[in-house]
Amino acid sequence: MPLDTFFALVLFAFSTSITPGPNNMMLFASGVNFGFRRTIPHMFGIGAGFFSLLIGVGLGLGALLHTMPLVYAVLKFAGGAYLVWIAWKIASSRSLGEGKSSAAPMSFFSAAAFQWVNPKAWVMAVTAMATYTDPELCLASVLIVGLAFAVVNVPSVSTWAGFGSALREWLSDPVRLKWFNITMAVLLVASLWPMLK
Repeated sequence: MPLDTFFALVLFAFSTSITPGPNNMMLFASGVNFGFRRTIPHMFGIGAGFFSLLIGVGLGLGALLHTMPLVYAVLKFAGGAYLVWIAWKIASSRSLGEGKSSAAPMSFFSAAAFQWVNPKAWVMAVTAMATYTDPELCLASVLIVGLAFAVVNVPSVSTWAGFGSALREWLSDPVRLKWFNITMAVLLVASLWPMLK
């Protein structure tokens, strides 16, 4: 891969990883509700799940789904339904998660699995593989794209959890927390709109 193409890939990976979307809205809310440290498995789950999705798309899953639009539509709407359920859980949360409370942040495996039904993740994966891979060097270029995202993704998404964690003290007031969680839930659902069209 030429160096200028690689830099363009890293810029694409950074810009798509750090901009608002379902993952980042959930991480922001998790940082507020559970703190940064308890959100770390969620962050790494996103990185691992998205890496596996990228590799799957790069090795032909994206092309296969393109020939089966019904399966792709089911995946999109299943992801949308799951996000609405998560938004409901966020909106109805009324206290900050402390220690070993009954509420818990998303686990590593749940976050990794979510990438496979996350509409934004699919759009990012298909776009990255279509734009930055070389059919003549398929495996090598797929791995380069996957590794570029792996290096950029976790620091990018951790920024959102960090912002949320920084607001924990201010949002310890139950009224502020209630309205914050409702706002985050609405934004999470709104982040689906462009991807579900």
